[in-house]
Amino acid sequence: MEKKPGEAERPISDGLPKTQPLTASQLRQNAAAKRMLRRLVQADNPPTAPLSIVDRLTGSPYANPMIQVPGVDTSARKTMDFALRLAESMFRYGAGALEVETSIIAVTAALGLSNIEVDITNQSVNINYAPQDQTPISLLRVVRSWTNNYAGLAKVHQLVTDIVAGGVGRDEAARRLDEIVRSPKPFPRWMVTVAFAVFSAMFVGVIGGGLGASAVAFASNLLISLLARKLGRWRTPDFFITAACSFVVTIIALLLWRFGSPVGVQIAPAIVVVGGILLLLPTGRLVSSVQDAINGFPVTAAGRFLSTLLTFGALVAGIAVAFVVGDRIGMEPIDVTETFPPAYPLWAQVIMVAIAVVAIGVTEQTNWKLLLPTAGVGVIGHLVLISAEALDIGTRFSPALAAIVIGLLARIVALKMGAPQLVVAVPAGLILLPGLTIFRSMYVLTIEESEILLGAGGMLSAGAIVFGVAGGIVLGDTLARPFTKGLASNERRRARRR
Repeated sequence: MEKKPGEAERPISDGLPKTQPLTASQLRQNAAAKRMLRRLVQADNPPTAPLSIVDRLTGSPYANPMIQVPGVDTSARKTMDFALRLAESMFRYGAGALEVETSIIAVTAALGLSNIEVDITNQSVNINYAPQDQTPISLLRVVRSWTNNYAGLAKVHQLVTDIVAGGVGRDEAARRLDEIVRSPKPFPRWMVTVAFAVFSAMFVGVIGGGLGASAVAFASNLLISLLARKLGRWRTPDFFITAACSFVVTIIALLLWRFGSPVGVQIAPAIVVVGGILLLLPTGRLVSSVQDAINGFPVTAAGRFLSTLLTFGALVAGIAVAFVVGDRIGMEPIDVTETFPPAYPLWAQVIMVAIAVVAIGVTEQTNWKLLLPTAGVGVIGHLVLISAEALDIGTRFSPALAAIVIGLLARIVALKMGAPQLVVAVPAGLILLPGLTIFRSMYVLTIEESEILLGAGGMLSAGAIVFGVAGGIVLGDTLARPFTKGLASNERRRARRR
């Protein structure tokens, strides 16, 4: 068949439907769909690729450190020595493993060592530096002593912030760290002893004790403070120091119950004992151990948990021995179900809580500038606890809810004041611990043997509250992180201006 002039040549049909060419818009849509599908089925990095160590700084106050040394630092050993001394100081002052690790990574990265490895195991810190085609360096430091020095911990936190901001070199940082380690604590020893007793007196008033109970708690805590100091000079293990202190404060309360108090008013032993044992509880260590467990440091958390349980066991042992002695001298049975109505109005309780938190801050050697903000956080936590109990949320969940609020506010306040969260959270959260439950459970376990299951249940309930408070503080810290990125950057901008 001949083709007419001007007629286009038709392709021979193969019986398949004809397809129209895709438009530019359809091509872009197909490409976007392929990219989305690729993201769903393929990871950003190969599964076996190692993560960058600097990625551990995400979410911390030290994210995106300013690198001060281009390339590999030729004096890497000096930088690693400084980082280990920094880590040792933080551990001694009570910092958690995650805070120590992020501080080491931030400092070494800012000083030119970006490909180090950090391993923290309970009391030891190991740093390994293995640059390509160079001899690797591995250093280990073991921390063998601890001390109450939250002011020193805040200063170390500020030093790390200044280094990350690029305003402090290694030599200057080493000099400042020496000053921090050698500087005296903010408060003298006699003031710490008095603050220990003041906290006990104020807390006794908060939980329902009158002036007489507060006076007895004040005197007994002065005595156990002096006893602990004397036993410490004799190098007595902490377990026996804690047991001796809990025994003394309990036997004093039982003797006053048996023979009468000097003020002429019979004082319930539970009130006095609670005020005495609360500061003996290892609250800071417990919060750090829970934080380490949640943040992926199981060995460090296990070591701190064991130390915490030993201290808790020492408290229980001291109370139990005092009960046995009291029973042998003819102590009258105690009504452990007795409740204590508020002895003061709410406004007076708020003032006493504030004074008690300030006293805790003094015993922990907190910087004096942080005392009032910490007291404010503690008062808010106490009001949340009262509100939760009024709403009948439960005796276990109410302290945990208040601890979440304390943990959240503590991170915001601490970063604003240039300190780590632990410095504010631990003193503010101590008022949430169940001292009365511990006392009642130990009495039932030791004296009323027929009710041993009731006593064991009470101890489990007290343990649940203690761990709930610690976990709530850590959860509050985590919830506050999205709201504190700006505070961290502001802190670094202030450091650059200095």
